[in-house]
Amino acid sequence: MSQQRPSTLGALRESTYRPRTVHEEMRANLIVRLKEKSNPFPGVIGFERTVLPQMYNAILSRHDFILLGLRGQAKTRLLRALEGLLDEFVPAVLDSPLNEDPFVPLTSETRRRIETEGDALPIRWIPRADRYREKLATPDVTVSDLIGDIDPIKAATQKLSLDDPRVIHYGIIPRTNRGIFAINELPDLQSRIQVGLLNILEEGDIQIRGFPVRLPLDLVMVFSANPEDYTNRGNIITPLRDRISSQILTHYPRTLEDALAITRQEAWSERDGEVAVHLPSFVEELIEETAFQGRQSEHVDQNSGISARMTISLRENVISNAERRALSLGEPSTTARLSDVFSALAAITGKVELVYEGEQEGPQKVALVLIGRAVQVMFDRQVPKDERPQAGTEETPSAFQPILTWFGSGKHVDLADDLSDAELQQRLGAIPALADMAQRYLAPAPAALPDNELPAAMEFLLEALHQHSFLSRGELVHGHVYRDVFEEMARSLNS
Repeated sequence: MSQQRPSTLGALRESTYRPRTVHEEMRANLIVRLKEKSNPFPGVIGFERTVLPQMYNAILSRHDFILLGLRGQAKTRLLRALEGLLDEFVPAVLDSPLNEDPFVPLTSETRRRIETEGDALPIRWIPRADRYREKLATPDVTVSDLIGDIDPIKAATQKLSLDDPRVIHYGIIPRTNRGIFAINELPDLQSRIQVGLLNILEEGDIQIRGFPVRLPLDLVMVFSANPEDYTNRGNIITPLRDRISSQILTHYPRTLEDALAITRQEAWSERDGEVAVHLPSFVEELIEETAFQGRQSEHVDQNSGISARMTISLRENVISNAERRALSLGEPSTTARLSDVFSALAAITGKVELVYEGEQEGPQKVALVLIGRAVQVMFDRQVPKDERPQAGTEETPSAFQPILTWFGSGKHVDLADDLSDAELQQRLGAIPALADMAQRYLAPAPAALPDNELPAAMEFLLEALHQHSFLSRGELVHGHVYRDVFEEMARSLNS
């Protein structure tokens, strides 16, 4: 198909090609997508009524724009998806470092070639994948990196004087001409470097070592930034911010359903190992709820946020812990459960920035607290208030009373991390009414819990009773033990 495209300027003149700016190109292609009801940003979940309409508006307005949001809010993914709004191929003058349109030449060298070679001027076709480039803003980025500098080696090898514009080595921005250039974490770019972007955005002028080079670059400039960076590491200078036409705010998933969909899409859940790990829906929900609780915890720095990468890593670690247990027991399959979540704290502690009070508690303890709060919230969501056990259980009996009575008689249950599913079922099955309560409150209505999920659901309910202070939980070397609260108090006093 590429052989059918014009390969010379003369053939291009006779074709249907007509030059248009990148902004016009993206606008036209977005209009087609919107008419076709085709999503230009596949894989982006939860932004359909918030972020995406603002991006559509910016593109339709032919704006350069910035995405502003905390870490892990899909900013980079959104920017990279913009490539899909470019034409599949565009023509450029062969050997031009600036991807010059043969109908709109930028440099005197290209204009000279057009006059000299005429219709025989060779043409190359640039695929859309080569027209998107991005740069992570770091303090060591220089003007030379972005815009360009004099190349003395080129001057020496081509025997050019240093006042000849041909000695200029263009930076990454001019080399992205007729494409999209993205700068991630813009506030990290030094202020004096940001100044170099002003004329590129507005007037198309750049100056390199005293060369007043007039280059009307055809670019869409897009940026991302974290609000925390404005005070912690840098800021966006006011003139530059004024030239960025649209500022679009991103956000974390606002519903549990969106959060689940993102994690299911991104996490490595389908393993190719020897063990099949089943992940119950209530364990999936627990993983997501842990992040929601972290985003409102007084121990967590809310200016940093909790990335969606935390739940992705947590889900993968939960599956891996269940997989490891089954491998050690020689079982072909297993079901992930609460103890697997407790064993996956490494996925939480490294992704949560703590305030001073949280640092005093320690990241491990804060992670356990977040999981505990998530269990508590899920229990309250599933169990109607009038059916929950109350503090005065004798006056206000509930369906959970047989469970509490069993523990109140001096019994306890040890749940080691390495118990097989069958052993877990056997130990928890001895507790009256526990299986019935698990089926009643954790089964996906109208279906019943499958047999392989029942032990995990029963363990979850015991933890929920502990989080509501109806049971105590003691730590074992490789697991935990649930007891009556008063028995635990007596044991602690005796010790």
